[in-house]
Amino acid sequence: MDLMEQLRDKARANVQKVAFFEADDPKMMEVVGELTKEGLAECYIVGDGETLRATAEQTGVDLAGINVVDLADEEANEAFAQRFEAAPDCPFKAKAVRRRAKRPMDRCLMMQRIDDVDITFGGLCCSTGDVIVGGQTIIGLAEGIETISSLGVFNIPGWEGSEGHLLGFGDAAVCVNPDPEQLASIAITSAETVHALMGWEPRVAMLSYSTDGSAESEMVDKVREAVRIANEQRPDLAIDGEFQLDSAIVPAVAAKKVRRESAVAGKANVLICPDINVGNIGVKLVQNFAHADAYGPMLQGFKKIVCDCSRSAPVSELVGNVVMSCVRSQALKGE
Repeated sequence: MDLMEQLRDKARANVQKVAFFEADDPKMMEVVGELTKEGLAECYIVGDGETLRATAEQTGVDLAGINVVDLADEEANEAFAQRFEAAPDCPFKAKAVRRRAKRPMDRCLMMQRIDDVDITFGGLCCSTGDVIVGGQTIIGLAEGIETISSLGVFNIPGWEGSEGHLLGFGDAAVCVNPDPEQLASIAITSAETVHALMGWEPRVAMLSYSTDGSAESEMVDKVREAVRIANEQRPDLAIDGEFQLDSAIVPAVAAKKVRRESAVAGKANVLICPDINVGNIGVKLVQNFAHADAYGPMLQGFKKIVCDCSRSAPVSELVGNVVMSCVRSQALKGE
């Protein structure tokens, strides 16, 4: 059984509630339709009801079993606003609650904050920055987290690593040029994400153009300092570097270049890139030349699961991203 079939089985076993703020986009409506048909999630589509129904008709999606949250329904908006205001630690004043309750993304996040839904999903038609700001403002950051970042999972046909065809990678979507403290936070959060999602014992490699002192520069120093900080903060996690890519994932290369004990070298299952240039280019290389599926990016660091999808992703990858988010949500709730 491959990765997505395993995760689909987990998602079906404990169905999570997912709110979509872009279901007026035909591609996202198709995603909602497949998730509902396959019993993978309980879907809530949020927006103008008439537009949502027209999009469903256009795409051939049956709305039976799909919850439509019509923001043109003023009575329902007011009832929701009153419930949100009554919730503990409501972050907004009355006017702001009512204004935000009519915005699709904000409404989804507000529903999530008061546990009407478990997950917010979108990003086809808005920027990653918009999703992050919304998540920070309405959901908030997890305890001890100061850096929002992202993690993806490659499924690389024809390649065999320590986890078969699978390999975690981050951050290729959020942090442009993380400093050592941020890079350490990305490594720690990524380790926790792959453990929750995949059940792996994470082995996190901090990547560089240098392996274990083979080069000297400020760029290398940043990665070394991030490794030191991560190990100091979480000595229980296997986080090591600095490693070149081949030293991180190829045992024979690691044996030659890393002349010390390492739980990570040659058998990493998570790669952490030093900046977004490396991350973004690396993802596109693997997708285009290795014909790999790249599931993600999965935002990490919020109190609850907030998702920003790739605008170029096909329906199959988007469905996969929702499924992974559902499994993460199960783990976050201890279910």
